[in-house]
Amino acid sequence: MHIGALKPKAMARGGGAGVAVGVPAALLLSAVVGWWWSQRMAAGAGDGAMGAMGAMGGMTAMEESMSLGAFVLAWVAMMAAMMLPAVLPVVKLYAHAAARGRAAPTAFFVLGYLAVWAAMAGPAYFAWRALEEPLAGGQPWVARLAGATFLAAAVWQLTPLKTVCLRHCRSPLGFFLRFGGAIQRPVGAARMGAAHGSFCFGCCWAIFAVLVVLGTMNLAWMAVLTALIILEKNAPHGEGIARAGAVALSLVGALLLLDTSMLVHLT
Repeated sequence: MHIGALKPKAMARGGGAGVAVGVPAALLLSAVVGWWWSQRMAAGAGDGAMGAMGAMGGMTAMEESMSLGAFVLAWVAMMAAMMLPAVLPVVKLYAHAAARGRAAPTAFFVLGYLAVWAAMAGPAYFAWRALEEPLAGGQPWVARLAGATFLAAAVWQLTPLKTVCLRHCRSPLGFFLRFGGAIQRPVGAARMGAAHGSFCFGCCWAIFAVLVVLGTMNLAWMAVLTALIILEKNAPHGEGIARAGAVALSLVGALLLLDTSMLVHLT
């Protein structure tokens, strides 16, 4: 992709006003739908196929009927709710290039991004199925596992690889200059979206491991961890926020290891 397509003045001449309003609106609307869908499942509301996906975090009887396909749908909704607001800057930049005819439609980039996270649904499903009954029964070993997972996530927040991935996520223009070739075709756009999704996965996989070990569809923890993801990716001093997140995660992990009964208050 020609670098000129990414220059602010050029973007402003290329229908930037529509992109500036339309793209954030579309992403945020998708996130709102994801949060609504997640709340419906967490509450066990509805019937039929939706009822079968109910209450991942509430451990109701409907969980037993949840298939892998239903879980994948639930997982993708959760990804939309949690991740799309965090990737708004890079999607806006891509949309400016697409509006100038320099790239395939933005939907292909977003689909490539979500495909990476959808691929993680399989491992998450089997982990959730293995933990659902012990978690519902308040088994002490699950609390210790959760504590160890929190500590592992805290350590990951401080690793050089996490820092590299986070810097790619925090620098949309730098990401485009390195990975923005051959995006005029849908397959190239999807590949670029998948590349960005891979860096996001490198940033956030340990955070989502925490969510899985707490019951997956736990709305309170979804909100807390979404705030951490958005702030570390987009706020000033995001790397410092990531380190502060490590401190908070380590404190929760240590608390769970010292007192396993605390797990019931966190799920």
